[in-house]
Amino acid sequence: MGTLLRLFSPPPSTHFFHSSTLPFTFPVTKQIYSRTRKKLHRIHSSKFGNFLDLQPESEPESLNFDLPLWDPSDRSLMDVIIIGTGPAGLRLAERVSSYGIQVCCVDPLPLSSWPNNYGVWVDEFESLKLDHCLDRTWCMTSVCINDNKTKYLDRPYGRVSRKKLKTELMERCLWNGVKFHKAKVWEIEHREFESSVACDDGNKLRASLVVDASGFGSAFIGYDKPRNHGYQIAHGILAEVDGHPFDLDKMVLMDWRDSHLGNEPYMRASNSKLPTFLYAMPFDSNLIFLEETSLVSRPVLSYMEVKKRMAARLRHLGIRVRRILEDEKCLIPMGGPLPKIPQSVMAIGGNSGVVHPSTGYMVARTMGLASELADAIAVGLGSTRMIRGKPLYHRVWNGLWPIEKRCVREFYSFGMETLLKLDLNGTRRFFDAFFDLNPYYWHGFLSSRLTLGELALLSFSLFGHASAPSKVDIVTKCPVPLVRMMGNLALETI
Repeated sequence: MGTLLRLFSPPPSTHFFHSSTLPFTFPVTKQIYSRTRKKLHRIHSSKFGNFLDLQPESEPESLNFDLPLWDPSDRSLMDVIIIGTGPAGLRLAERVSSYGIQVCCVDPLPLSSWPNNYGVWVDEFESLKLDHCLDRTWCMTSVCINDNKTKYLDRPYGRVSRKKLKTELMERCLWNGVKFHKAKVWEIEHREFESSVACDDGNKLRASLVVDASGFGSAFIGYDKPRNHGYQIAHGILAEVDGHPFDLDKMVLMDWRDSHLGNEPYMRASNSKLPTFLYAMPFDSNLIFLEETSLVSRPVLSYMEVKKRMAARLRHLGIRVRRILEDEKCLIPMGGPLPKIPQSVMAIGGNSGVVHPSTGYMVARTMGLASELADAIAVGLGSTRMIRGKPLYHRVWNGLWPIEKRCVREFYSFGMETLLKLDLNGTRRFFDAFFDLNPYYWHGFLSSRLTLGELALLSFSLFGHASAPSKVDIVTKCPVPLVRMMGNLALETI
């Protein structure tokens, strides 16, 4: 779900959702918004309900820090090199360096603004003591099952301020003595007790441990199983509109209605098989973030198909887009196998398997897991035993993915495989039952904090709350994913 969670520094054309997903380059306050409008010389207006002919009018602003740079003449062995300065990389750098461990972050543009939007449950960021990095919260969320049923969830939701969060993490890194090197990593070489990172500027950096936080596209993390991911894809816009029908005190988590496709028989048939939903953050009566999202599909749904469905939805809702301040394309691989455990390069973020296989949520979870990984790194590198090489790799990988968490992830992947088999009506029935569960279970499921036993109890409860047609879906469409999950659990525990 989106928003679609990205925890690294990807190209500006991509984004990770939402599902823990969605923020922006600047806090959208009336004062800042007004100043932004004055900077724009031309105001474009779309056709009624259409936005496909509009281009984003604002550019993300880079941070302004005097970075302490790594000295190329220094040939000494560092403790940790982290590739990437997205949320995952900076959070890990901040946590590891707090132990007095020497850290260097390598990124060609370490001060650039993150291009992605992150939306989170407020309680998640409160538990991380990062709730001051939220620039807008909604006291409730809504889920539109169909034209006749809407569920209201009493769980506050927030949008992360990318600028506030990156500034916070960067300031902590600087305070702890983290160094930075502005370059792109081309190659990583390993010796028995150290690794070297070769960069595109001709420099080589050496460290006891290299951590890759550069995202899904990384070529440095190896797999020993076929990568059969599902994919979440979405198109989002931060837009000035003439008006919209949404309550300002409620964030729209999911809108599964398809009445907007009544005059589009081809799209309606396609949406019935591979449904998309609307995710919306209303800031005021004329400013809103809108995102059309395919929760999960395999193969990935066409990006143009998603945009066309969104245009049809906005026309139906009577939303006239006057200007687009930002847009984003979100593509998140979900589920699939974990990386090979252990291996010589550590990973954190999108390429480490931490994306929620059933929802796409990632950013809040990664903030928390970075602390656990930092603890494991500190035990190794800070130990008087001077753990290095294969024993260190084994310690840090199993610190991130102990056996219980691997088993829990198999259950979430089972959820993803089940969702892949549901059409629009089946998906509606599923979420109708899911959000009828005791809040402890659906809160915990979406926040990745249930134990394996609690997930089993959730399954029984979900079946009990399901409608008769939904129970038929479960009985007829779950056996194959269930057998696959049980087999994988058996392999994990051997």
